[in-house]
Amino acid sequence: MSTSEERDGVALTNLDQPLFDGSEATKRDLVDYLDAVSAKIVPVLADRPLSVMRVRPGQAPFMQKNLPKYTPEWVRRQPIWAEASKREISYGVCDDRRTLLWFANQRAVEYHPTLYPRDRWNHPTHLVLDLDPPEEDAFHLAVQAAHLVRRALADSGLEGAVKTSGAKGVHVFVPIVDTPADDVAAACRALAARAERLDPAVATTAFIVEDRHGKVFLDSTRAGGATVAAAYSPRLRPGAPVSFPVSWDDLDGVAPADFTLKTAAGLLGDRDPWAESMPAPQELGADLVAEGHTIPVARVQAMHEGKRRAKAKRGE
Repeated sequence: MSTSEERDGVALTNLDQPLFDGSEATKRDLVDYLDAVSAKIVPVLADRPLSVMRVRPGQAPFMQKNLPKYTPEWVRRQPIWAEASKREISYGVCDDRRTLLWFANQRAVEYHPTLYPRDRWNHPTHLVLDLDPPEEDAFHLAVQAAHLVRRALADSGLEGAVKTSGAKGVHVFVPIVDTPADDVAAACRALAARAERLDPAVATTAFIVEDRHGKVFLDSTRAGGATVAAAYSPRLRPGAPVSFPVSWDDLDGVAPADFTLKTAAGLLGDRDPWAESMPAPQELGADLVAEGHTIPVARVQAMHEGKRRAKAKRGE
């Protein structure tokens, strides 16, 4: 078998190389998988600034936001000013199979699009809760927390779709009508708080790890400029798992390792369960948004609390 070939005008090279340590896969496996699911993953990447996690032989994985200088002219770009680094970042936008194959050949394993389209900055299309269990082997706890989130959504007149994160947890996506990011973030905080109140023995909104006490963290900070691993994206983890859509009814019977670079495409067949399970965009209730605006932003609250604890420890 040749270690090089061409697809859709993209030269693919070194296809027999191991993908990364512990992946149990080659670069060809990555290319073949992404090609097989291109009609499903491109719609969730299209028209959105894209960050990717790449891995090169002998190097640590790294997050790439700025496209390299050698990027072909036909790869679509979206310039965004980065306030932190005081420079313009040229993000890639993956609108088609050809671009996806180019990223695959660059050994881009993970795909993290923004929650907003490129022309609607500050207006996320989805509200997202990232459910993070306390240990690697505690996916069942993330599932319990996901059902709490579903109940909180239903109590708030909303519906969501669920997928494995491809890591150790679960992502819940709620499509929303055009809403400013500040209000989306507030609604997300309120939903996390409502889910926590349903069973505080299982779920917590505590941002500081030491305060979680073995509970599932309901991460409500994925709003505005944040990114989330896309549905169908592989992950840089042992066995090369894939972030995979699951029906609510089937969630209790799956594990992250069920969906990998080598198995996921075959499990999908011709179906696109992420598109099938996604509700129509919904209006966020005024009470939900208002409640959320009374809840401090988790990162800011944690920063102040960390400073307070450090000061107390010093005896000041």
